[in-house]
Amino acid sequence: MVTAIRTLHINDQSTWRGGERQVLYLLTGLKERGHHAELVAQPGSVLGERAKAEGIPAYPIRMRGEADVFAAAKISRLIGREQVDIVHMHTAHAHTLGCLACVFNRRPICVVSRRVDFPINRKPFGLPALKYRWRVDHYIAISQAVKDILIAGGVNEDTVSIVHSGVGAPKVEGSREEFRRALGIAPEEKLVGTVGALVDHKGHRFLIEAAPQVLSKAPQTKFIMVGDGELMPSLRSLASKLNVDNAIMFAGFQPGIHKYIGAFDVFVAPSHMEGLNTSILDAMMLGRPVIGTTAGGIPEIIEHGKTGLLVPPKDPAALAEAIVTLVTEPGKAEKLALAGQGRVQQRFTADHMVEGTIAVYEKLLNERCKS
Repeated sequence: MVTAIRTLHINDQSTWRGGERQVLYLLTGLKERGHHAELVAQPGSVLGERAKAEGIPAYPIRMRGEADVFAAAKISRLIGREQVDIVHMHTAHAHTLGCLACVFNRRPICVVSRRVDFPINRKPFGLPALKYRWRVDHYIAISQAVKDILIAGGVNEDTVSIVHSGVGAPKVEGSREEFRRALGIAPEEKLVGTVGALVDHKGHRFLIEAAPQVLSKAPQTKFIMVGDGELMPSLRSLASKLNVDNAIMFAGFQPGIHKYIGAFDVFVAPSHMEGLNTSILDAMMLGRPVIGTTAGGIPEIIEHGKTGLLVPPKDPAALAEAIVTLVTEPGKAEKLALAGQGRVQQRFTADHMVEGTIAVYEKLLNERCKS
């Protein structure tokens, strides 16, 4: 029987996004349950600073890409010194660095979390094809959709477990009404919002393209996009071209997303590729009605017509119809929101994610003990 587990987690991202929040939930959850969790992170990274604030040992190691042998050597020495049982890699670059670090450390079991549903490049001698066949003992996929991508990319099905992402209790300070007023939203107006980096696979352009149809049927609707990214100029240009720029706010990156989501009347996730989407989980936990697409792992969260609405990806007309339904039928929106909140509380909490991950660790360690 496995008791306390010694784990080292590697994450090379300096920014704070959904994946980094999941890592912090996992680190603190492991600590609360009596396991030993340590982190390797970029110097000055948000994750590293927040981990230290939670009493998690965080080692600042500069990681300059996935082929940084100097970083891998430092991580290797750390693995040996700390007598680590599990090395858990949480990003694509961390995947390679962790495997390199474990070349001369046969003790630890190597686990990789996969959070995106991008196809794996299967060119025979390319780095992606090689790294998905080398040294990793097990993969944790955040959804069935991501597991299917791994298997299609050549990963053995027996080495992949599904542990859905989870969210914690929302933290919202201040009055919802006061915040809506601060955003310029009148009491009679409906606010439709989305949260996510302004990158292609998040599908913001399709929400903008849906806006004219929504406004023609529900003119007292406003839109807000919370997030920053490379597509900000082109999305602003598209909104202007479609003459809906007066109805769309671009809020940029915001650290307190719960305050924004809590102000929405409808949350929309228009992605055409998506591993799971923790912002949907946040919205459901906050009791907001949600609309998602049938892309990636989103249908594993939303049951169409029961806990939210699903539309085909890249379909502005269908998206507009769903938005109009929820902003004009408050009774239906409230019913979906309450059911969605219950679903997240039952299946998609941070505690569920931590317990599921520990179950994978224990299974792997028990199998090693028997071999």
